[in-house]
Amino acid sequence: MTASSRIFLLGSTGSIGCNTIEVVEHLRRAGIGEFPIVALGIGSNIEALAAQEMRTGASFVSIASVERSEQYEGDAAVYAGPGGAAEMIRSHARAGDIVVAAVVGSAGIDAVMAGIERGCRVALANKETLVAAGSLVMPAAQAAGVDILPVDSEHSAIFQCLHGGPSRAVERIVLTASGGPFRGRSRKDIASATVDEALAHPTWSMGRKITIDSATLANKALEIIEAHWLFGLPAERIDAVTHPQSIIHGFVEFMDGSVLAQAGPPDMRTPIQLALTWPDRVSAAGRTLCWDELRSLDFAPIDHETFPMIQLAWDAIRAGGTAGTVLNAANEAAVESFLDGRIRFGDIFTLVTGACEAVRPSRIGTMEDVWAADRAARSWVTSHQTSVMVQE
Repeated sequence: MTASSRIFLLGSTGSIGCNTIEVVEHLRRAGIGEFPIVALGIGSNIEALAAQEMRTGASFVSIASVERSEQYEGDAAVYAGPGGAAEMIRSHARAGDIVVAAVVGSAGIDAVMAGIERGCRVALANKETLVAAGSLVMPAAQAAGVDILPVDSEHSAIFQCLHGGPSRAVERIVLTASGGPFRGRSRKDIASATVDEALAHPTWSMGRKITIDSATLANKALEIIEAHWLFGLPAERIDAVTHPQSIIHGFVEFMDGSVLAQAGPPDMRTPIQLALTWPDRVSAAGRTLCWDELRSLDFAPIDHETFPMIQLAWDAIRAGGTAGTVLNAANEAAVESFLDGRIRFGDIFTLVTGACEAVRPSRIGTMEDVWAADRAARSWVTSHQTSVMVQE
């Protein structure tokens, strides 16, 4: 990747988007390259967009909310509506550009596919793209000769470790999870947890949806499916453990018993920078480890009885087809209902499990197969959320 590669930054006002702007500014100050941010994509926060447009000089913006796009007063060309980001990329991106995909949820799939079509590197922070449509996205990227580089800290860790040995020698990969705010508590204890309690993540500062996913460990479940597509391993060779310090981000175990781990402070600027500059490593935009202050690293197995989402992920990988699509869509719908106060925290598990059992997986041939399964899962959750009850 060249230092003049242009960036299309989708989800620019979220945590990953804001950190990406900081990384680019660091790269410029360090004299590494300009990496011009030519386009910004958001959902509805036009106030934050205005400041970012001035800060980056972006020429194009996409605003998913049509209503909010009508209130936009900036100078950039506007692409409005849910399909605006993909249209913006298809209209202006060129081979060698970078699409930073940090849109939350399955809404980011079309834009990623547009970037692949245009020959762009994809810095993927939108795990739902592969969870819902990995069987279409990965072959498309391979056919186009496009790199998909993970921005999630765990997948970035595995990506880095795999350069230490051939993939055929890998026995399994292990992702780490902080355990979220409810680590060590029973399912009964957390059944009626409040939104504020679920949003009190002990390690990372993230958006509301992904923070709830971290509280249910759905985030780790989705990451397991993402890892399946990124690294080509079956469910039996992908695992996760809790690691509250969030210093070790992932392990690769090799056939000879050797284990490689990637370590670093919980700072998303590090994997973002790596995705922008790979295969080069340059001076750090993020924090570095202070080894003399590091006292302990703790690991423990996942409590699958309290947090059943990871088992659902393994089941989805084995089932194939639209199983991942259903899991992702059901989780998105259930989390939205919880944040809106329509269900209790524990009902998320019940609804997602129910949807995965009720909406049977089917073959994926086109994106319409993905969207049909997505709609079916969301419909199931919506129709059952008024009657669902957590078992006491």
